[in-house]
Amino acid sequence: MFKQPINVFFNAVTFYTRLPAPSWVTHSNENLNRASAYFPLMGWIVALVIYGIFYVAQLVLPFELSLLISMAAGVLLTGAFHEDGFADLCDGFGGGWTQQDILRIMKDSRLGTYGVSGLCFMLLLKWSSLTALGAEHLLIGLILGHTLSRAFSISLIALLPYVQADAQSKAKPIAQQWFVKDLCLAWCWALIPLYFVPLSSALALLVMGAMTTLIIRRWFNKRLQGYTGDALGASQQIHEVLIYILLVALI
Repeated sequence: MFKQPINVFFNAVTFYTRLPAPSWVTHSNENLNRASAYFPLMGWIVALVIYGIFYVAQLVLPFELSLLISMAAGVLLTGAFHEDGFADLCDGFGGGWTQQDILRIMKDSRLGTYGVSGLCFMLLLKWSSLTALGAEHLLIGLILGHTLSRAFSISLIALLPYVQADAQSKAKPIAQQWFVKDLCLAWCWALIPLYFVPLSSALALLVMGAMTTLIIRRWFNKRLQGYTGDALGASQQIHEVLIYILLVALI
């Protein structure tokens, strides 16, 4: 009864993080296709690991340095999966004019000026926003940022067609289809932390996230005529940093 959900969960763990799975887990495209249901749950795991490392580090180190170390640990935990997508999108959208040009640039393993610049600014915005949140609000900020951003970005699968028919694409296994119940489960994981913030803040986060998703959908549809794995990763990064910035404005 529980074997299939457990297999899907561990497929999500190994795909979205660098954490290992038990040897008895069955890895398949079908399981990975359903793993999007646990994408925000992976956000919980990443956020808690980041905060745990921050908490230990801040016992002996200054707040800012502890935060930077914990952020680096988070990047290592996910294998810079989403950061890589954001950098590739910056290169593609910055240097390409047509859909084919953009897709070709995004598939290039080399990082260009747009990608480096965008990634540096993105990481700096994250660090600055989390620093502004302070230790008191850091845990809930991390959880909200990592869960809601993943829920909003995975929703694009239901709003856009998959456009990069490439066996090497990061999103190939999860991009073939989506299921209503999986999307609902994904949002259940993401909505839980909203219970711990004021209602006005929760509504502000949801409204901003929905508006951002619609803008990104329009943007991707215009430039790519759909989404790719890199585009989903970029969407997650954009949502995450905007959530941090909004939280700073709300506290």
